[in-house]
Amino acid sequence: MAVPKKRTSISKKNIRKTFWKKKKGYWTTLKAFSLAQSLSTGNSKSFFVQQIQTLE
Repeated sequence: MAVPKKRTSISKKNIRKTFWKKKKGYWTTLKAFSLAQSLSTGNSKSFFVQQIQTLE
């Protein structure tokens, strides 16, 4: 027979939620940095950056 589980406390729920948000923010930051790095070196395959020609 199935028995209902005890309810998770609000503080425990909040701790898990903030940990998940921090983890998600970390990966988003890492992706953004990686994209910026590839754009600056010109190795990006997902963005097409128009090169500005300077008169020398």
